[in-house]
Parts: sequence; C-alpha cells; structure tokens
Amino acid sequence: MTSTAELSELDRRSLVHPHTVLGSPAEPLVLDRGDGALLWDTDGREYIDGTCGLWQCPVGHGRAELAAVAAEQIGRLEFFSSFGDYANAPSILLADRLLKLAPEGLERVFLTNGGSEGNETAIKLARLAFHHAGSPERTVILARHGGYHGMGGGSLAATGIDGLRAGFGPLLPDVEWLGKPHGIEHGENATDLLVAELERRIDEIGPHRIAAFIGEPVLGVGGMVPPPEGYWPRVQEVLRRHGILLIADEIVTAFGRTGHWFGSEHFGIEPDMIVLAKGITSGYIPMGAVLIGRRVLELAEGATFLHGFTYNGHPVGSAVALANIDIIERENLLDRARVLGARLRKRLDPLTKLPHVREVRGVGLMLGIEFDGVPTASVQSGCRADGVIVRASGASVVLSPPLVITKEQIDTLADVLCRHVAAAAD
Repeated sequence: MTSTAELSELDRRSLVHPHTVLGSPAEPLVLDRGDGALLWDTDGREYIDGTCGLWQCPVGHGRAELAAVAAEQIGRLEFFSSFGDYANAPSILLADRLLKLAPEGLERVFLTNGGSEGNETAIKLARLAFHHAGSPERTVILARHGGYHGMGGGSLAATGIDGLRAGFGPLLPDVEWLGKPHGIEHGENATDLLVAELERRIDEIGPHRIAAFIGEPVLGVGGMVPPPEGYWPRVQEVLRRHGILLIADEIVTAFGRTGHWFGSEHFGIEPDMIVLAKGITSGYIPMGAVLIGRRVLELAEGATFLHGFTYNGHPVGSAVALANIDIIERENLLDRARVLGARLRKRLDPLTKLPHVREVRGVGLMLGIEFDGVPTASVQSGCRADGVIVRASGASVVLSPPLVITKEQIDTLADVLCRHVAAAAD
C-alpha cells in the first residue's frame, strides 16, 4: 500500500487542486474512507465531517446500497448518449420522480453532470425562450452580490463574489447586480430596501431587456445567509409583474438540507426553473438537473435547444439518484435536518455573546458563523487539528454536515467549534 508520505509527494508533484495557489501546493489531507458523518485519513485518523465536502452528501458516506446500485447499472448499461431521441430507463424514471417531488408548475427535466452546467443551462434557456418568443432584446440576467452559481462562463459571470471572477474576464455580458440579501447589512428594513433596489434597477435597465433573476434560496458559499423576512415572496411578485423569469439555484438547498425537498418550499418560492446537483446523488456520482416550468416551456415551444453535454442523462448517475432519493424518504432525513439543525443552532447561539462574532444563523442543517475581523482560516485549521472539518468562507465559517449525523457527533462538532471560535480573537 502506498504510504501517506508517498501519496502526499505524488499529489504535490502531479495534481492541480481547485482553489489553490499555482506552483505552491500545500500538503494534502489524504482521505481514505468514510462512514455516515465520519471520515478517516490514510493514517487512520478520524474526523467528523461538518461540511459534506461541498454540501453534497445528505445520506452520508459509505452507503453500500448506492455502490451496489451503481455496480448493477454499470453491468447492465454503463452509458450511451441521450442526445436527440436516445434514452435510457433510469434517466426517464428519475425525471418523473423529480417532477413528483418538485413545487407545482415545473413540468420538464434537463439532466446535467453538475451545478455549474445546470446554471449555464438555465441562463441559456431563459435567453433562448425570449428570443424564440419574439423578444430577443431580453438578455439581461439579474444576479446578486454574495451569490455563487458556478465556475463556467455564464455561471461565473452570475457569481457575485469578486475574488472568484478576478482574472477570468471578459465574462458573459448583460449581467446586472443587486445587493446581497443579508439582513444585518441592511438593518430592520432590509426587505423593503432590497425590494426597492430591485424595482429601481428594473426601471433603469428596462424590464423589456431582462430575461431572468437568478438566486439561491439561502446563500451558500456567500456565508450560509438566509434572506431577511418576507424577501422571496416580494421579489417574486416584482419579477412576475414585469414578466421576468425566476431561476432558483438549489444546488445546495435541495434534497433535505433546509428540512424540505427544496429550499423554495421553505420560502414560498414558485420558480420558473430550479437548478439541482450535489444532493441529487449525495455526491456518489456527478449528476445534476434543471427543472423547467410551464412559462419557460410556453415561451420556448417549437425552439430547437442546441445545447448539451456528453454525459447528460447518465444512466449510472440516474440510477444512483433514484436510490439516494429512496434513502432520504425511507430514513425521514427531511425531519432529521430540522431537528438536528435546531440542536446545532442552540449549541452555537452562545457564540453571539462574543465581541468578535457578528452573527450565528442558519436554516435546517446549513449554518454559518460570521466574524468581525477574525481570520476564519485559523478556526478551520484549529478544528481540523481536533478532528472536526468545517469550512472557512470569506468572513464566515459554514457548516453543512450529512443529514445522518448523530446527536453525539453534533454535540462534539459544536464543542470543538465553539472552543476555537472563542480562542480566535486571542
């Protein structure tokens, strides 16, 4: 067996990791296996997974039934293109299953390989729909500061985190910006101010030029930020009044993370499109989907959608997604997210008394702790040294553990995190 030291040397000599400094590779944490909410590295050290890697494993690590489903499907049909009129049974059944779970009004599914592809698809489809319906001037996409929508040309253009866009321009044109929907940044009248800004920007741009508004129900990479009270129903009303499509980026918030199948349900959103990934297969196979609503279909009826990716409708991913949804239903993980999220929030709330903690917030099992002038990377590294994996994201440390995490693991996670947050200002 290759040793940890040998793997580390090979890693730094051979790989370019996402989000690292080119030419200055850090020593990696080489993970070897997982079970539930636990991970072990190649030296046998145990960690509580407080992040699901990148939010993607609601059913937890090491589910043998998902491996068995993947193996069976690979033995039957590993892959064939879904372009044109080619199809496979798992992808058809997955589309039907997703529509039965989805909010009312969503009627078709376009399968993808991940979140960035999904947002690329939704943006292109919004523009195509209006172009086909005789409004080719409707090209503008409204996006928000603090939003994260991916790393593709269009999805990155709509990502409102400046550091992630730096050096990659020029990006997709006709993206216009709105304020970050963060209550403590705007005060007690946050919703009024944000809706007024939306109305003003629509007037400035011209509603006849705007195709869609894209937004996460809860900001993910932007710090696990729930919107201020009443935000989404009022935004939705403004968009509908002006004929602007609403794209809900649910790459993080779907499949139980907020305690619902979709974050849109939690906030009373009725989107024209929902973009999914991550939790659709719990990360066991790369997979994503775009759920497409009636209004988009009516606008685009008769158009040829010359868009696709090689592995769209992958039969193995589709089969695993169906089995993953079965587990979420069978183990009642939506309720579990609400109960354990409340437990974790209660354990973290005392941190708000610390002068360097600006806010503790969250919905279901997605939580964030925002700091004032404290380097979050030190909290992340301190927790990892004590066997707990959390994620530094800008001025916040964010949490999104598997929905199968135990109460005891929640308590340990909270205890370790609180200890390092309290020490962070020293």
